[in-house]
Amino acid sequence: MAAVSSSRYLLPFFLLNLYLKVLDAGDPNLTFSFKNFGKDSNFESQLALYGDAKVASDGMSVQMAGSGSGVSTAGRVICKKPMNLVLGNSRNVVSFSSYFVFSMSKENGDGLAFLMLPNGFPLNVFDGGPMGMLVERKTKFLAVEFDTFMDENYGDVNGNHIGLDVESPVSVKVSNVSSLNLVLNSGEKLQAWIDYEASSKRFEVRLSKFGDNRPVDPLLSYPIDLSQMWKEEDVTVGLSSSSGNSSQKCNIYSWSFKSRIVPQWMHSEPMDPEDIVENGDELKLPKKSDCALRILAALIFGTICGALGAFFVLFLWTIFGNRRPVVPEEFAVQSKEFEYKKFTVSVDKTIEDGKN
Repeated sequence: MAAVSSSRYLLPFFLLNLYLKVLDAGDPNLTFSFKNFGKDSNFESQLALYGDAKVASDGMSVQMAGSGSGVSTAGRVICKKPMNLVLGNSRNVVSFSSYFVFSMSKENGDGLAFLMLPNGFPLNVFDGGPMGMLVERKTKFLAVEFDTFMDENYGDVNGNHIGLDVESPVSVKVSNVSSLNLVLNSGEKLQAWIDYEASSKRFEVRLSKFGDNRPVDPLLSYPIDLSQMWKEEDVTVGLSSSSGNSSQKCNIYSWSFKSRIVPQWMHSEPMDPEDIVENGDELKLPKKSDCALRILAALIFGTICGALGAFFVLFLWTIFGNRRPVVPEEFAVQSKEFEYKKFTVSVDKTIEDGKN
């Protein structure tokens, strides 16, 4: 067989590699899900406990703070693997969703916070700041506070609110939890959804009683570009709590987190990472105004994948298609000459005249 020029292989292999990268582009760069914190959960493979945080006496939850003795306590549960919100040269941005179930006892402690911290933050250092955050050290951070103590120094509206803090314990946006007929420190289990959508640059927080469906409308919504805030810096995510000057107990019963890479030309919307939670969240249907964008994105993506797939088929044909099949001699078609003989057809006279 004639030698095939190596240049014929380069383009197909390049296109195949590009095709596989396109298919892999939707993989999240940080994902975990723990329905409980029992021994069988193996949560310590991905999460670390700091301060007074420990597995509670029930053996299934993490007690973040609260000793019952009135002594101020604070603790954190932190994901060991950092994440990036901007991915290298591709400049693709990252959306994420987090879901957790928690409860806080009725004392008016500092409450609970979802944290995003710079990699290298001293996770084992506590200085008495609210919700286990540091106040004496200037650092970049983002926090969603579930606050059960009204502190006029930080402009709190009441002792039952959630707030979004950006590099300051003074919230840039606050929402009253009482508007949902919920009390953060009722002792009951509550569930929270935190979503950041990179394409729309919107941060949303939802809250409900444990067992209820995911609310359609967020309790708090705020426009923010986290890719500009963090750029390509490694970011650590976690939960933090402190009892303040009380014996308030805070427990975490489950926690999941999922991020996904979103090319900047594609549209997407917040998702629920806890699709497998027992309470069975309902899917939120997209608005009609979103359909055109979704269809256009699907057509573009399908066209790209189809074209790359066609190039891959062409590559295979280039290698194997030019080889003519060899048929065994015993099955080869043999030419045959046919002899034609002239013969005469006679027609009965009565039939020819139309008579029987």
